[in-house]
Amino acid sequence: MTLPTLLDIEASGFGRGSYPIEVGLARSDGSTCAFLIQPLEEWTHWDPKAELLHGISRGRLAREGYPVRQVARWLNDELADIGVAYSDSWGYDNTWLSLLFHHAGMLPAFRLEALRRLLSEAQLASWSATKEAIIRERGIHRHRAGEDALLLQLTYQRTQAL
Repeated sequence: MTLPTLLDIEASGFGRGSYPIEVGLARSDGSTCAFLIQPLEEWTHWDPKAELLHGISRGRLAREGYPVRQVARWLNDELADIGVAYSDSWGYDNTWLSLLFHHAGMLPAFRLEALRRLLSEAQLASWSATKEAIIRERGIHRHRAGEDALLLQLTYQRTQAL
């Protein structure tokens, strides 16, 4: 079974003014990668509650983050041949992805689709319980983009077998 490529984005918060701070992928071969994103000067929104969830500080982003254009280029390099990645939070992730590419002055060479489009009724019915079981089994650190993308992919794989 070929696994779908999953994309996850962590952000500075939710709603107006929020922006992407980390993007992660779980590739079809099960490998993962993630990059922190250096906020642009005009990206000032910061929600301390979001930081409590993902544990990424503004200082860490400034020190370890990659420039917006470099992250956009990396995403295009990773996803152009596949053409599509999936997200469980399409509304948020697509908005943040669009913001990233807009500020990079680039167009995405792929499209982001809602993971829900791939799921059967049986998968949907067992999704939450399966995801929680995988979190416990693997000790997955939630709210980090690479780990969350992998969690989604593992959940998809296990529910596919039902």
